[in-house]
Amino acid sequence: MPPLESDPESPQPGPTGQGLSAPQAPERAPARNVFDPFRELLDMIKFEHTVFALPFAFLGALAASPVLPSRWTLGWILVAMVGARTAAMTFNRLVDADVDAANPRTASRALPAGRVSGAAAWALLGASIVLFGFAAGMLGPLPWKLAPLALAIILGYSLCKRFTSLSHLVLGLALAGAPLGAWIAVGGGLEPAAWSLAAGVLTWTAGFDILYALQDQAFDRAKGLHSVPARMGTPASLWLSRLLHGAALFLWADFNLKQGVHLFPWLAWAAVAAILVREQWVMRRGSLERLDHAFFTLNSLVGPLFFLGHLVEWLLRRGQI
Repeated sequence: MPPLESDPESPQPGPTGQGLSAPQAPERAPARNVFDPFRELLDMIKFEHTVFALPFAFLGALAASPVLPSRWTLGWILVAMVGARTAAMTFNRLVDADVDAANPRTASRALPAGRVSGAAAWALLGASIVLFGFAAGMLGPLPWKLAPLALAIILGYSLCKRFTSLSHLVLGLALAGAPLGAWIAVGGGLEPAAWSLAAGVLTWTAGFDILYALQDQAFDRAKGLHSVPARMGTPASLWLSRLLHGAALFLWADFNLKQGVHLFPWLAWAAVAAILVREQWVMRRGSLERLDHAFFTLNSLVGPLFFLGHLVEWLLRRGQI
């Protein structure tokens, strides 16, 4: 009887079918690069998704200032944003490690898969909190005083889905702090337009986060976690997401009106409206096949386009271009 294929000890024919093949050396695991742990940390927090909120922070700084904010101020706003988002995502991964390990969709993430140690993640969390606090202090006494409140919101979001379906709105509130914080850092206070801009960020974020949560609604129900899809089902969630995105467009239009802008910010608003309509269209049946296109590709364009329109207007008004 010929040897079974599953028998690792059975001799196998050589390349010509005669005799025994030479023993094969065991395959070596790919050599790890010295930068691999750093790459794993960046992948764990999805560093590239900072693009969602950062343009709105810069827009808040621009709208609050009659002159172009200094590179020093913009630099510290950037540092604060990186610190805040890194802290938020790292804390989220730490408190959700057990949930991620149980969810087939997220079991391969760095922490549950063991590619990043808990100690490294906690160290990154501590460093990012310090970085955010330091940057807030460099932006002025009021940002420094408000930093603990901002941290409570951005870290508290990670715990919300354990007891409320409003977690999507809390995430929106966390991202809405970006333009508000930058506005305060540059202008020393807040104007009505700042609230319209921030509220638009809140409703836009909540709208796309509901879409993202569609993929986990069965798992969330089974584990007793809270989300709009888990509570309301797919059709109602889609309608709520549409209403939230409609509210975002209304609020950003109100921001434009309060700022008294002209052509380019309105062109940017129209482009953002088209993007959100497209996002809702591709998700209209609740199919998850194009979720990455809706969530990552389309949403990543919203902030940069809206900021670019206002930047061009700002520079034209002051004769910079």
